[in-house]
Amino acid sequence: MDHKLTSPESALAPTPTVREIFSGFLGLGLISFGGALPLARRALVEQRRWLSAEEFTDLLGLCQFLPGGNVINLSVAMGMRFRGVPGALAGLLGLIAGPSLVVIGLGVLYENTQNDPHVRHLFAGLAAAAAGLLISMAVKILLPLRNKPMGALIAALGFIAIAIMRLPLLPTMLVLTPLSIYLAARNAQ
Repeated sequence: MDHKLTSPESALAPTPTVREIFSGFLGLGLISFGGALPLARRALVEQRRWLSAEEFTDLLGLCQFLPGGNVINLSVAMGMRFRGVPGALAGLLGLIAGPSLVVIGLGVLYENTQNDPHVRHLFAGLAAAAAGLLISMAVKILLPLRNKPMGALIAALGFIAIAIMRLPLLPTMLVLTPLSIYLAARNAQ
């Protein structure tokens, strides 16, 4: 597979094996309570170098358009890209196996401690940390668009439509997707 360079001095890593895809998403799933997307970008782009920042943004855009969780879609898309169906299954199972067991254990524990004020404060703090991670990831996702004014415009229009005007996601995407495809094709000429 021909990979672009992420910077002049650092090339992307070799194509990951099915085992590496599984272990990469297993680790990601185990450390990403409150939101895996910021950590997914760091793991896939900065640490493992499986994707460039631009490739991650493009793949995430596709995954956000598809039904289901963004990171789950991302694990399947990454696995499929590198190793086909076995890779897709490895990414998906890696992402959900460990966290599923941990969540079940925490659910049992929470059932016995939910009325404790300390536990309530803990969850309030975790929510604030998750919001900070989400903002950090949004900034990192936007950075590759700084040299693409049309991409930044589409992102801004999507934000305004969904976050500010509270328009439904599906109609917004049905308008913005063809517009972004048209603009990308026009700029490629």
